[in-house]
Amino acid sequence: MKRFDLELLLVFDEIFKTGNVTRAAHNLGLPQSSVSLALAKLREHFKDQLFSRTAKGMVPTPRAQNAIEDVRRAIAALQHALADQPVFDPAASTRRFRICMTDISEIVLLPRILNHLRAIAPGIHLEISRISPDSPGELADGIVDLAVGFMPHLEAGFYQQKLFDQHFVCLVAKTHPRVGETLTVDALRQEGHVRVRTSGTGHAIVDKILAREEIERNVVLNLPSFLGVASIVAQTELLAIVPERYARLVAGSEAVRFLPIPVELPSYQVKQHWHERYHADVSNCWLRQMVAALFAG
Repeated sequence: MKRFDLELLLVFDEIFKTGNVTRAAHNLGLPQSSVSLALAKLREHFKDQLFSRTAKGMVPTPRAQNAIEDVRRAIAALQHALADQPVFDPAASTRRFRICMTDISEIVLLPRILNHLRAIAPGIHLEISRISPDSPGELADGIVDLAVGFMPHLEAGFYQQKLFDQHFVCLVAKTHPRVGETLTVDALRQEGHVRVRTSGTGHAIVDKILAREEIERNVVLNLPSFLGVASIVAQTELLAIVPERYARLVAGSEAVRFLPIPVELPSYQVKQHWHERYHADVSNCWLRQMVAALFAG
């Protein structure tokens, strides 16, 4: 018998205890016909009658008596495996989580995550990689546990949770000689710009909307990441269209300020993404709940 399920073992044990097919069916909450069929399968598997009919009921054969302890151990092991819920204790864990995120998330979100982990889960380690076109495959293959950013083209098999909405502002040096307290459309066209091309930040939206509004930026510098943007803007007369959370953070440490953009640009949603293979994993659930508690809303 290739398939030997828990129900057959339970039928074996119940008939052994009660000596009666009808009472065994009642105790198990099964139709008597199902218990009789299960007994037939057991007899076929063991190649033995197992229980003989007598005036005192169903009496176990020597084969059944020899097997009962193993059967009960198997029942206990299966019930334990089915009922036991894995437990994840972040305070005691030394788990290494692998998260892919944008460079902006590294700057804006990662420090808060690290400080929170230090307080509640000091043994946990993080390995960070950059969101890229390979990220969906890395999530599906289990190389990455979680992705945080803007990934609108994920296919079936992925879960996502919104963390917050993000909109764009214009970053400008505090001492910029031509840009005052407001940014005009003419200044947006005429001033030099830093443009960042990176995955996971929704920046493709900016180019599409500006093109639709027939606004062509004078892009002086293209960068692959946001890591040097604030410093460059602070020390030059260049402008940079950046996510608002990033602008608020760097405005506190660099000689920059941020202004509303005189063109309506749509916001985008920053989400956390995970693959279905980790959806029920208790440690991954804890990681997602932690990130949501820190940033959602």
